Amino acid sequence: MKANELSGYRKSLLDEKERLSAALEYLHIESPGADEEDALELSSLEQHLAEVGSVTLDREIDYSLEEVAQEGLAAIARALERIERGTFGSCGSCAKPIAPERLAALPWASLCIDCKRREERS
Repeated sequence: MKANELSGYRKSLLDEKERLSAALEYLHIESPGADEEDALELSSLEQHLAEVGSVTLDREIDYSLEEVAQEGLAAIARALERIERGTFGSCGSCAKPIAPERLAALPWASLCIDCKRREERS
């Protein structure tokens, strides 16, 4: 892969890393100590069942968003490592090149589309 192509992928990865990091920071700022607050809210006998459900749903959404962001950051870190090692753009399973269209859409992709489909089927 050419140096200018790698540079473009590195930039895309770093941009996405920044976006995900900002999203995580926002979640932590928006809900600091949410577990303690939720415990107090849920323990109140005056809470209606719908309110308790709403609080629980909000926390579950936050947890899911945080998990997705952390998984994305980990995938980006692995892709940046592959760039450094010189293995970026090669399938981690069959070692064939990953299609440029796939890398353009998912620069952290580590498998070609065929290997990814096989992985998802199993």
